[in-house]
Amino acid sequence: MDNILTVEHVSKSYTGHKALDDVSLEVPRGAIYGLLGPNGAGKTTLIKLLTRLYDPTSGVILLDGRDIRDYDPSELYRLFGIIFQDFGKYAVSVTENIHFGDIRKEVKEEEIRKAAEEADATDYIGHLPNGFDTPLMRIFEENGIELSIGQWQKLAIARAFYSDSDVLILDEPTASLDPMAEQEIFNQFDRLRADKTTIFVSHRLSSATVASKIAVLEYGKLIEEGDHRTLMAKRGRYYELFSTQAKRYVTEGEAVLEEVPEDVRPHRVPPSGMPPHGHSNVGHPNGGHPHPMGAGKSRKE
Repeated sequence: MDNILTVEHVSKSYTGHKALDDVSLEVPRGAIYGLLGPNGAGKTTLIKLLTRLYDPTSGVILLDGRDIRDYDPSELYRLFGIIFQDFGKYAVSVTENIHFGDIRKEVKEEEIRKAAEEADATDYIGHLPNGFDTPLMRIFEENGIELSIGQWQKLAIARAFYSDSDVLILDEPTASLDPMAEQEIFNQFDRLRADKTTIFVSHRLSSATVASKIAVLEYGKLIEEGDHRTLMAKRGRYYELFSTQAKRYVTEGEAVLEEVPEDVRPHRVPPSGMPPHGHSNVGHPNGGHPHPMGAGKSRKE
């Protein structure tokens, strides 16, 4: 199978509310495809339609040119390795939690550990009382360990790495991780996905810069599509969302701002004794000479 997913004029309604409205797009084999947009845009609904957890109200979704409703459900579900934002937490051991990524496989310690390492989970697992054999939650075991939400999320990501699925579906897989941890996870996905197709939803638009194609949804409609640079050059909705979010992450002293448009970069506070750009140097102790670093250049403290 080539695993080419095609969405043709798909709409989805729930009791009077249209969550998706006439959406058409194609996800080629091996693509990193980002679904972006504000809350309520229809991103998760589209993911659930692609994996046939729901059927569309109208339109059709094709897998290699064939309606996904014509496939045997078990065959279709084996194709996808999915991490939803409301991922499962199971009152069993760490090993069993990871093994749920593909219960058809025989449990092999080296494969479980490899998946945990790829999900950046081995460090905290190593500090648990019984490592990979530690029971989680106190539903069945009095000595069960309660993990943090971020630790649970890394276990869910380990399940995806443990799976041999051809298409990885990541619906806000790193929402409970800090930005640095999230970027490391996405770097891991990029290194390890081989020729797998990856479809992801993320509210942190920095993740979208690695995507081969990005679909921007709003109010259930597809309003923009392209890669990061193309969409930034259009100065449309993606540009607005990315620029607004980038300003929150850029702090004084950072030297790398290439992805942040100049017109939205935050103003830097000048060093003590130096006037901000655009202000006269007349009367300044340096005798009116320009900024020693030159206009528009960053100064490393």
